[in-house]
Amino acid sequence: MSVFSHHRTGSQVPVRLSLIVTLCLLSAPLLATPWGEVQRPSSGMTQVIGGAANGCIGGADALPETGPGYVSIRRYRNRYYGHPDLIRFVNDLGGTQQQRGGQFVMIGDLSQPRGGRMSSSHRSHQNGLDVDVWFTLANSPTAARQLMDNRSDPRSMVAPGGRRVSQSWGPGQLALIESAARNPRVDRIFVNAAIKQELCQSARGDRTWLRKVRPWWGHDAHFHVRLTCPADSPSCQSQSPVPPGEGCGEDLAWWLSDEVLSGKARGKGSAKRAEPEMPFACRAVLTDS
Repeated sequence: MSVFSHHRTGSQVPVRLSLIVTLCLLSAPLLATPWGEVQRPSSGMTQVIGGAANGCIGGADALPETGPGYVSIRRYRNRYYGHPDLIRFVNDLGGTQQQRGGQFVMIGDLSQPRGGRMSSSHRSHQNGLDVDVWFTLANSPTAARQLMDNRSDPRSMVAPGGRRVSQSWGPGQLALIESAARNPRVDRIFVNAAIKQELCQSARGDRTWLRKVRPWWGHDAHFHVRLTCPADSPSCQSQSPVPPGEGCGEDLAWWLSDEVLSGKARGKGSAKRAEPEMPFACRAVLTDS
């Protein structure tokens, strides 16, 4: 499950209330959407429109099925499209992994051919700037497809109880997420709080990249990367900046509290909000023939 365009800033109470309202939307069933019926990108120049949780992308590029150091999995979903910056990011991440050894990064969902709301799995991933990256590394593209295309999930990197990483976590996972966070195109990365805590405890040297890594529900088997708005897309809606600091203090402690790990924090609030109106420019993207 991926995330809304949201993060915690400012005082604790207002932000947590906002987060709980957001989670009510996150847990609601997703409705049928015409965006999932479109099989190919729209024509014209590439442009990102709107935000990650309410937007679209015109003229998207398709991520190749394989490339140096990576393999794109679950292609049957037709969610392997994005802005050229996102395609370049995946290639950069795979290239760095290739230099480290013979295993492959497994790349999950990007966006649909024209972005927009999906009928399952995600509320975000709408404007061509989001991608899921699995922590488990594959020995070959064939092994990756055998593992993922039968609709199973790789093992969790979080131990039972939710406060520490599992024995599956190792240097390869740390190196993978660090290389992603150091990419200048990346705005933020969402991971399970136990993984964030492990990064806070084990990162050495220049730790500035930790600021981009934010705790979020789930995300124990994969991490979610979101890029900054590209210069060629003035209609792209950015999130507010990531808070200063490494993100290893009080905010992280809340995510590892009994309230959160017991599920009580997710259950608070029941307010139902109407679906936001899509940016007007997305109408032309959706109907382009």
